[in-house]
Amino acid sequence: MNSTLNKGFTRKLMQFAMGVSVVAAGLASAAHAAYPERPINMIVSYAPGGGTDLVARALAPFIEKHLGNNARIVVVNRPGAGGEIGFAEVARSKPDGYTIGFINTPNLLTIPIQRKAQYHWTDFDLLGNLIDDPDSFAINQQKFPEIKTLKDLEAYARANPGKVTVGTTGAGSDDHLAMMQFERATGVEMLHVPYKGAADVRTAVTGGEIMLAAMNIGEVLAYRAGGTPITPLGVMAEEPSNLAPELNTFKAEGYDIIMSSLRGIGAPKGLPDEVRVALVEAVEKAANDPEFVQKAKEMFTPLRYLGPDAYKAELEMNEAMFKRTWEATPWAE
Repeated sequence: MNSTLNKGFTRKLMQFAMGVSVVAAGLASAAHAAYPERPINMIVSYAPGGGTDLVARALAPFIEKHLGNNARIVVVNRPGAGGEIGFAEVARSKPDGYTIGFINTPNLLTIPIQRKAQYHWTDFDLLGNLIDDPDSFAINQQKFPEIKTLKDLEAYARANPGKVTVGTTGAGSDDHLAMMQFERATGVEMLHVPYKGAADVRTAVTGGEIMLAAMNIGEVLAYRAGGTPITPLGVMAEEPSNLAPELNTFKAEGYDIIMSSLRGIGAPKGLPDEVRVALVEAVEKAANDPEFVQKAKEMFTPLRYLGPDAYKAELEMNEAMFKRTWEATPWAE
């Protein structure tokens, strides 16, 4: 009798345990399927209206679409310190998938080389790179009609040392490094004027507050298409940009200067595997979504998607290059 009771009790206990396991598995599955359960903040480390900000706002709906689960992304601007404020906010946020952000080179790499920074690029889970935008110099020819070419700029700068004011997005930015390379290549002296973002540089060059905008070619072309009276003097790439094939490279004009900005997306290091995979897949699908690709073309945004591993390799290579540059010619002011 006791044996029969024991067998029955054991069987019921096993059935109960199996039931609990099934329920727990179901709850875990539901929790996984629920991501994201609340809005995701996408940090942009520059002011509203700049190239990164505009791309972030155009891209967000496509990441939402490919994440599914009624995902919602909120773009949050955290400008200042050449991007360090925003980069640091992303790096120190909780790694739960609810904070991601654009991370821009060279600032992402040059700030920790230049000074003790609040982050390092290895503090991020890399989700993918989207953009590779070569630099340019642009001028308001309504205010400076005598400067139509890079040779004109060089001649003016040589005759007026320190009077060519150059707006950039901060010390150690690609814009600032481009200006320094032009100074070294020509022996001229220009005056650096840092701003919080490309939109501020655009306002300054339009109003005559500065003479020259050092800015990515995609930003120059987008602003010009929107009515801003600025003219690019060349593009700092190996080959002419397909966004403006009629525009000569600096190299073709006699200035061996190559400079560009990568713009990718990162998250705080340590994302749960399933969240990281979901975000990486959503970013890749968004970057290659035909509708987004068309929008990027209309915005004069040069796309170059890199998956996390390729992106990591690119950052490692660029960091080594900028360390060599810093040792030879520090860019701090």
